Amino acid sequence: MNIIYKTVLKGSYYTAIDKNQVDYQIDSLICIDDDGQIANIVKPNDEKYEKIQHEAEQQGNLMALTKDQVVMPGFIDLHVHAPQWPNAGLALDRPLYEWLDQYTFPLEAKFKDADYAHLVYDNLVETLLANGTTTALYFGSVDNTGNVELAKACLAHHQRGFVGKVVMDNPAQTPDYYRDESAQVALDETEAFIHQVEQLNKNENIPVTPVITPRFLPSCTDEVLAGLGQLATKYHLPIQSHCSESDWENGYAIETHGKRDAEVLDDFGLLTDKTVMAHGTLLNDEDLDRFKNRGVGIAHCPISNVYFGNAVMPAKKILAKDVKVGLGTDISGGFDPSIYQNIRQAIMSSRMLDEGVDSKVSPELRGKGDAAITARNAFYMATVGGAQSLNLTTGQVKEGYAADLQIVHTKYPTFGHQDSEDTFDKMMYQTTASEIDHVMTQGIFVK
Repeated sequence: MNIIYKTVLKGSYYTAIDKNQVDYQIDSLICIDDDGQIANIVKPNDEKYEKIQHEAEQQGNLMALTKDQVVMPGFIDLHVHAPQWPNAGLALDRPLYEWLDQYTFPLEAKFKDADYAHLVYDNLVETLLANGTTTALYFGSVDNTGNVELAKACLAHHQRGFVGKVVMDNPAQTPDYYRDESAQVALDETEAFIHQVEQLNKNENIPVTPVITPRFLPSCTDEVLAGLGQLATKYHLPIQSHCSESDWENGYAIETHGKRDAEVLDDFGLLTDKTVMAHGTLLNDEDLDRFKNRGVGIAHCPISNVYFGNAVMPAKKILAKDVKVGLGTDISGGFDPSIYQNIRQAIMSSRMLDEGVDSKVSPELRGKGDAAITARNAFYMATVGGAQSLNLTTGQVKEGYAADLQIVHTKYPTFGHQDSEDTFDKMMYQTTASEIDHVMTQGIFVK
């Protein structure tokens, strides 16, 4: 009996198989079924290869890649502030509190307007997909009108979206024009959004996942944090927030609670194996052990951290500890929507951490040492690490995994002197949206 696949991609592919290794296979048949899963990967030496290729050709389901094209997993962006997209690239030279008060909060408050939210979010989701991002973990805004439009945009463009209604109810740390009226209102609105998403998801093959989203410790009262922890348990939902992003955030936690913010969030039931915490530049060993024990993932946002993180996140150390870690753009603290750009910055920042930056310090004391990561490490975070953090069966070109893929062509000619490892490095450093020819989510072409 012949098996009819929805799509068969014929070409070479790269996929991370662990933190340090990337597998490369040439001229394979990646067979995608009607459910959007990779049902079979057939290598050229397989006796079924010619038959499957011929049948796919006969059925019109074969897509043969050119010699300079390769398949890679779609990227997973673990930290996007969706309503900040219009501000990407603005005010990054300002202190964090000024950036929030004068630019960020006034912009996010505009998302009470459904028409404005639709305009921004439709463009944002389309842009992320064009950059190879097939899954995104989004902070929405306080107002559910905009959050519903974000969920609709993910569904309309077939992006694997995780969307959270932002909670911020602490009057001492939030502006009066942009905050939840009370802890109870915040919890009621969070629960209402969960149910709204459930309704939107009916008959969708890539459903949106609602996410419990306290903005960060300073913006939330203890009452709301406790209630959000209970909602996460009640609905078995993911959780996202910021943790140890800056000296100010760390200091606030110690001053108000007598504990580091990781411990405070844990006390309220907000650190689980469905939690993703952004930044983590100042996490200490105790925090990292806590994250590992709870199964918490970290969203490493290397571009944003340059501006607001007060330190370099030790990616190599975190990977060695087997703490889940992926990459995030942190739009708009991060100015670029491309995970490729964050791969590059992750590598560059790690080298600066490794070797140091202060020329007045002697070379043997200047850097941390043994902190530099490779392109393979960063690619792993962008794919496997992100998938693990969200508990998704995607992020790899692998049988049984969702067909969330990007088809990319090499930017520069090889002149016949380049092997697969060289090509991989060039693609990590040189790919832009212009070189991403096609993007597929759950077996559906979205570009």
